[in-house]
Amino acid sequence: MANHRLTGIVLVGGASSRFGSPKALARFEGETLAERAWRLLGEVSDERIAVGRAGGLPFSAVVDEGTGPVAAIAAGLRQAAHEVAIVVPVDMPLLTGDALQLLAGACRDAAVAQAGPLPCAVARSALPAFETGERRLRTVLDGLDTARLALDERLLANVNTPADLATLAR
Repeated sequence: MANHRLTGIVLVGGASSRFGSPKALARFEGETLAERAWRLLGEVSDERIAVGRAGGLPFSAVVDEGTGPVAAIAAGLRQAAHEVAIVVPVDMPLLTGDALQLLAGACRDAAVAQAGPLPCAVARSALPAFETGERRLRTVLDGLDTARLALDERLLANVNTPADLATLAR
Protein backbone atom coordinates (compact mmCIF):
# COMPACT_ATOMS: atom_id res chain seq x y z
CA MET A 1 0.00 0.00 0.00
CA ALA A 2 1.24 3.46 -0.89
CA ASN A 3 2.50 5.68 1.89
CA HIS A 4 0.97 9.10 1.33
CA ARG A 5 3.96 10.76 2.94
CA LEU A 6 6.67 9.34 0.65
CA THR A 7 8.11 10.41 -2.67
CA GLY A 8 9.61 7.68 -4.83
CA ILE A 9 12.57 8.61 -7.03
CA VAL A 10 13.82 6.23 -9.72
CA LEU A 11 17.21 6.93 -11.23
CA VAL A 12 16.66 5.86 -14.83
CA GLY A 13 20.19 6.11 -15.84
CA GLY A 14 23.24 7.37 -17.39
CA ALA A 15 25.19 6.11 -20.34
CA SER A 16 24.79 2.36 -19.59
CA SER A 17 28.25 1.90 -21.10
CA ARG A 18 28.85 -1.49 -19.45
CA PHE A 19 25.39 -2.69 -20.44
CA GLY A 20 25.72 -1.68 -24.09
CA SER A 21 22.20 -0.22 -24.40
CA PRO A 22 19.90 1.75 -22.09
CA LYS A 23 19.43 -0.41 -18.98
CA ALA A 24 16.09 1.21 -18.24
CA LEU A 25 14.66 -0.41 -21.38
CA ALA A 26 16.05 -3.91 -20.74
CA ARG A 27 13.35 -6.49 -20.04
CA PHE A 28 13.06 -8.61 -16.90
CA GLU A 29 10.10 -10.85 -16.13
CA GLY A 30 7.88 -9.28 -18.78
CA GLU A 31 8.53 -5.60 -18.13
CA THR A 32 11.34 -3.14 -18.63
CA LEU A 33 13.57 -2.35 -15.68
CA ALA A 34 12.12 1.18 -15.73
CA GLU A 35 8.52 -0.07 -15.66
CA ARG A 36 9.38 -2.46 -12.83
CA ALA A 37 11.01 0.26 -10.69
CA TRP A 38 8.15 2.68 -11.44
CA ARG A 39 5.56 0.07 -10.42
CA LEU A 40 7.46 -0.75 -7.23
CA LEU A 41 7.63 2.91 -6.23
CA GLY A 42 3.88 3.18 -6.86
CA GLU A 43 3.36 0.43 -4.30
CA VAL A 44 5.12 2.38 -1.54
CA SER A 45 4.71 6.06 -2.37
CA ASP A 46 2.00 8.34 -3.65
CA GLU A 47 4.39 10.53 -5.67
CA ARG A 48 6.88 9.17 -8.19
CA ILE A 49 9.66 11.06 -9.95
CA ALA A 50 11.97 9.64 -12.60
CA VAL A 51 15.33 11.32 -13.08
CA GLY A 52 17.61 10.81 -16.07
CA ARG A 53 17.33 10.22 -19.77
CA ALA A 54 13.68 9.89 -20.76
CA GLY A 55 14.09 8.33 -24.20
CA GLY A 56 11.65 5.45 -24.67
CA LEU A 57 10.22 5.51 -21.15
CA PRO A 58 6.46 5.24 -20.60
CA PHE A 59 6.61 8.17 -18.15
CA SER A 60 8.33 11.54 -18.13
CA ALA A 61 11.66 12.15 -16.44
CA VAL A 62 13.33 15.15 -14.86
CA VAL A 63 16.73 15.84 -16.39
CA ASP A 64 19.49 16.16 -13.83
CA GLU A 65 21.98 18.99 -14.14
CA GLY A 66 25.12 16.94 -13.69
CA THR A 67 26.38 13.41 -13.89
CA GLY A 68 25.94 10.56 -11.50
CA PRO A 69 23.53 9.73 -8.72
CA VAL A 70 24.27 12.75 -6.50
CA ALA A 71 23.06 15.20 -9.16
CA ALA A 72 20.12 12.93 -9.99
CA ILE A 73 19.02 12.69 -6.36
CA ALA A 74 19.33 16.47 -5.98
CA ALA A 75 17.09 16.95 -9.04
CA GLY A 76 14.53 14.54 -7.59
CA LEU A 77 14.59 16.11 -4.11
CA ARG A 78 14.00 19.55 -5.63
CA GLN A 79 10.77 18.20 -7.15
CA ALA A 80 9.68 16.12 -4.13
CA ALA A 81 6.48 17.07 -2.35
CA HIS A 82 7.20 14.96 0.74
CA GLU A 83 9.90 15.13 3.38
CA VAL A 84 11.19 11.59 2.78
CA ALA A 85 12.10 10.20 -0.62
CA ILE A 86 12.90 6.60 -1.42
CA VAL A 87 15.58 6.44 -4.13
CA VAL A 88 16.01 3.36 -6.29
CA PRO A 89 18.31 2.80 -9.23
CA VAL A 90 16.67 1.32 -12.29
CA ASP A 91 19.11 -1.60 -12.23
CA MET A 92 18.02 -3.34 -9.00
CA PRO A 93 15.04 -5.38 -10.19
CA LEU A 94 14.71 -7.59 -7.10
CA LEU A 95 13.95 -4.79 -4.64
CA THR A 96 10.68 -5.12 -2.74
CA GLY A 97 8.20 -2.70 -1.28
CA ASP A 98 8.88 -4.08 2.20
CA ALA A 99 12.61 -3.32 1.87
CA LEU A 100 11.87 0.22 0.72
CA GLN A 101 9.43 0.77 3.59
CA LEU A 102 12.15 -0.32 6.04
CA LEU A 103 14.54 2.26 4.58
CA ALA A 104 11.89 4.99 4.75
CA GLY A 105 11.05 4.13 8.35
CA ALA A 106 14.69 4.31 9.43
CA CYS A 107 15.46 7.58 7.62
CA ARG A 108 16.96 10.35 9.70
CA ASP A 109 18.82 12.48 7.13
CA ALA A 110 19.17 9.28 5.12
CA ALA A 111 19.05 5.49 5.35
CA VAL A 112 20.95 2.91 3.32
CA ALA A 113 21.26 -0.85 3.10
CA GLN A 114 24.50 -2.51 4.16
CA ALA A 115 25.87 -2.65 0.62
CA GLY A 116 24.82 0.99 -0.02
CA PRO A 117 24.76 3.62 -1.22
CA LEU A 118 21.66 2.58 -3.23
CA PRO A 119 18.82 2.05 -2.64
CA CYS A 120 18.41 4.73 -0.03
CA ALA A 121 15.92 6.95 1.72
CA VAL A 122 16.77 10.64 1.90
CA ALA A 123 15.12 13.50 3.76
CA ARG A 124 14.31 16.47 1.55
CA SER A 125 15.92 18.67 4.21
CA ALA A 126 19.26 17.00 3.30
CA LEU A 127 19.14 18.53 -0.21
CA PRO A 128 21.97 21.04 0.50
CA ALA A 129 24.38 18.12 1.03
CA PHE A 130 23.62 16.98 -2.53
CA GLU A 131 24.32 20.44 -3.95
CA THR A 132 27.94 20.88 -2.78
CA GLY A 133 29.55 19.61 -5.97
CA GLU A 134 30.59 16.29 -4.40
CA ARG A 135 30.11 13.53 -6.98
CA ARG A 136 30.48 10.42 -4.80
CA LEU A 137 27.14 9.39 -3.30
CA ARG A 138 28.77 7.37 -0.54
CA THR A 139 30.70 10.48 0.57
CA VAL A 140 27.53 12.59 0.67
CA LEU A 141 25.66 9.96 2.68
CA ASP A 142 28.60 9.48 5.06
CA GLY A 143 28.40 13.20 5.87
CA LEU A 144 24.75 12.92 6.92
CA ASP A 145 23.01 11.29 9.88
CA THR A 146 22.52 8.06 7.94
CA ALA A 147 20.91 4.93 9.34
CA ARG A 148 22.34 1.64 8.06
CA LEU A 149 20.06 -1.36 7.71
CA ALA A 150 20.75 -5.01 6.95
CA LEU A 151 18.55 -6.07 4.03
CA ASP A 152 18.46 -9.42 2.27
CA GLU A 153 21.53 -9.39 -0.01
CA ARG A 154 19.60 -10.93 -2.91
CA LEU A 155 17.29 -7.90 -3.03
CA LEU A 156 20.32 -5.69 -3.65
CA ALA A 157 21.46 -7.50 -6.81
CA ASN A 158 22.64 -4.92 -9.31
CA VAL A 159 22.49 -5.33 -13.09
CA ASN A 160 25.53 -3.92 -14.88
CA THR A 161 25.69 -6.19 -17.93
CA PRO A 162 23.25 -8.29 -19.97
CA ALA A 163 24.90 -11.35 -18.37
CA ASP A 164 23.95 -10.02 -14.90
CA LEU A 165 20.35 -9.70 -16.04
CA ALA A 166 20.38 -13.24 -17.49
CA THR A 167 21.77 -14.59 -14.20
CA LEU A 168 18.93 -12.95 -12.22
CA ALA A 169 16.36 -14.36 -14.62
CA ARG A 170 17.47 -17.94 -13.79
